[in-house]
Amino acid sequence: MPTYTAPTRDTRFLVNELLDLASYGNLPGFEMASPDVTDAVITEGGKFCAEVLAPINQSGDQEGCTRHEDGSVTTPKGFKEAFNQFREAGWGTLAQPEEFGGQGLPHVLGFVMEEFISSANQAFGMYPGLTNGAISALIAKGTQEQKEMYLPKMVSGEWTGTMNLTEPQCGTDLGMIRTKAEPKGDGSYSITGTKIFISAGEHDLSDNIIHLVLAKTPGAPDSTKGISLFVVPKFLVNEDGSVGERNGVMCGSIEHKMGIHANSTCVLNYDGATGWLVGEENKGLAAMFIMMNAARLGVGMQGLSQAEVAYQNAVAYALDRRQGRALTGPAEPEAQADPIFVHPDVRRMLMDAKAFTEGMRALCLWGALQVDLTHKAKTEEEREQADMLIGLLTPVIKGYGTDKGYEVATNMQQVFGGHGYIEEWGMSQFVRDARIAQIYEGTNGVQALDLVGRKLASNGGRAVFSFFGEVDEFINSADGDADMAPFIEGLTTLKAQLQEATTWLMQNGMTDFNNAGASSHDYLHLFGLTGLAFMWAKMAKIALEKKAAGDPFYEEKLTTGYYFVDRMVPDGAAHLAKVKTGAKSMMALPAEAF
Repeated sequence: MPTYTAPTRDTRFLVNELLDLASYGNLPGFEMASPDVTDAVITEGGKFCAEVLAPINQSGDQEGCTRHEDGSVTTPKGFKEAFNQFREAGWGTLAQPEEFGGQGLPHVLGFVMEEFISSANQAFGMYPGLTNGAISALIAKGTQEQKEMYLPKMVSGEWTGTMNLTEPQCGTDLGMIRTKAEPKGDGSYSITGTKIFISAGEHDLSDNIIHLVLAKTPGAPDSTKGISLFVVPKFLVNEDGSVGERNGVMCGSIEHKMGIHANSTCVLNYDGATGWLVGEENKGLAAMFIMMNAARLGVGMQGLSQAEVAYQNAVAYALDRRQGRALTGPAEPEAQADPIFVHPDVRRMLMDAKAFTEGMRALCLWGALQVDLTHKAKTEEEREQADMLIGLLTPVIKGYGTDKGYEVATNMQQVFGGHGYIEEWGMSQFVRDARIAQIYEGTNGVQALDLVGRKLASNGGRAVFSFFGEVDEFINSADGDADMAPFIEGLTTLKAQLQEATTWLMQNGMTDFNNAGASSHDYLHLFGLTGLAFMWAKMAKIALEKKAAGDPFYEEKLTTGYYFVDRMVPDGAAHLAKVKTGAKSMMALPAEAF
């Protein structure tokens, strides 16, 4: 049976030393995030995930969810009990606003918990994860009445939430949705239509499920400009806040999926269900994007999470499994064979995983800090800067994080050899669960197009130039530090390549949009690689300053960083070369030639 231990030591390093969360103590919410509080959250949160959620991950995958004839759904054995423990401990309330019953702690700590939960049990994590997204949308666009009616119980975990976008005929192109919202004359609407791929759409974990649904009102433009957002509870809510009669929404079926079997991915049928407009009519997509952006960051974290848990199990196996001898001679002559850990190709896969997970964890938490600063920084300029950075980084964290996360998961499966293909070892579940993260919340191809087509061009490229400025400031701060030279050289190289790719896209992508599309994947990966190099340089600076104290953690951090510079930084040149080839050969063949 696979195991999981939360990477609490590395997380404490990032939160307390890299981000130095305590230094933001003058900002709202941060004053409560003292080192003793953050350490307690990290330690106890990691313990909860390892001891409560991880043990039901494999069994949940094997059992899956069950739909009954009345449309109700039950989750696998142990999930309801685990969710009750999760709710009672308040783990879902960490970063939620105090006015609705949250603890008001920084989003950084919320992201820490998201990683631990997703590594321990990704399917479980999607129930509170989707709820968090729905909460974000209601906070931003809901009326005061809607907030007071739904948010306290959603924050507490008594009620959960969903997002309903996709329909059988449309996913990415939401202008094609057919779900209708007819005004009932009392301020409510009658919602009719079918939504598919609705994660956590029906289950037995909470007393109510608050659906956020995209639909079109009568006479609305037949495009994305005609989409409105509605809140549609599974059970109507009485004036006193109690659960009332069943609304007109039912689970028609559960999708049979490759992975995340313990999350109920539903077809939801709306048959005259009562809903209420959230935000302005015909501006629902903007409201939903608030939810989607929150979800995309969470999905990027899922890529990291599956890479981390797969890596942990691969390390344990490589240390235990004996096959062959070390190329330099027997490492353990007294034994019949050496552990496969001694073989360079196994080390290659493990080091690739370690360098990615530690760098990606840093990038995700640095991104989470930008989310906090967007809302809580002292000046408008600082808030705007943070907002630009996280807007730019969101498709990178989601796209690059999940592409590489899946790659790492499959490589860790490879470490097991034939045993990795056998279900009882659990590695196939990590691969299967990781795969969906590249697809949902906007496929990674869409993320790359978003980065190249929208984020680069926005405000004359201010966001990307702001990122370059952050990198340059750090490079200049390390000028003359000989020990930092490998990291600074690697970062400088990648930043120059990313700049060159950016310039090429600005010159060639706007004249031929196919050039932008053809280059977007490699541009996103070059951006992600540069982001990791930035984080590795920051981590190396701290490790160099503290390694003399004798804690082996810092020496190990440096060694992993050197590996990143040696073996992963060179990938940037290939990505740049591919960006600059454009679309000519990619789009040349006629359709009938395929």
